[in-house]
Amino acid sequence: MIGLFKKLLPREDKFFELFEQHSETVVGAAGALRALLAGEGDLQAHCQTIVDLEDKADHITHDVMQAIRLSFITPFDRSDIKDLIQSMDDAIDMMHKTVKTIRLYEHYSFEPGMKEMGELIAEAARLISEAIPLLEKIGANATRLSQIAVEVTKVEGRSDELHDKGLKDLFTRYGKTDPMAFMIGREIYSELEKVVDRFEDVANEISGIVIENV
Repeated sequence: MIGLFKKLLPREDKFFELFEQHSETVVGAAGALRALLAGEGDLQAHCQTIVDLEDKADHITHDVMQAIRLSFITPFDRSDIKDLIQSMDDAIDMMHKTVKTIRLYEHYSFEPGMKEMGELIAEAARLISEAIPLLEKIGANATRLSQIAVEVTKVEGRSDELHDKGLKDLFTRYGKTDPMAFMIGREIYSELEKVVDRFEDVANEISGIVIENV
């Protein structure tokens, strides 16, 4: 009877399946955001892709939380699982918020710095998507996981530089002549920076898991 009951509970590897599914939504949203900022293709379609993927990611996050409650055995500490999936969800939530701002102001012409930040967001998402499957064998992959965390931190540093330079450029061009253009641009730059910050949070969660389990 106990054996049958255990079979009905989420498997330990179910967490990794869910992590990877969530990572796929994050990568997809980051790719759509990069294309949106670059002005490629159907911009409204890119916005809707991000909205749809954010909704899908929310459902996956809910499934992870359910699995935590129902599982006897988890691959690592329950609080770490919760913090990891939540940090991943925060990243795609921030992308969704950026899209809401873009749609609110109907602002579809983006500064060069914003386009570069879009590339950085896509790169950060790619790095996290590489890291997630490696967590299944933390000991064997500890070195690469640590390297990825460092690479994401470098991406975040470059994002900060683009944010600061972008604000200065906006102020120089619009600060005294078009305050609304400056305000909208500043808000978009700020939200893009926060997207990258959320990816750094994911990398920090991964680093913490490695430290605790190696």
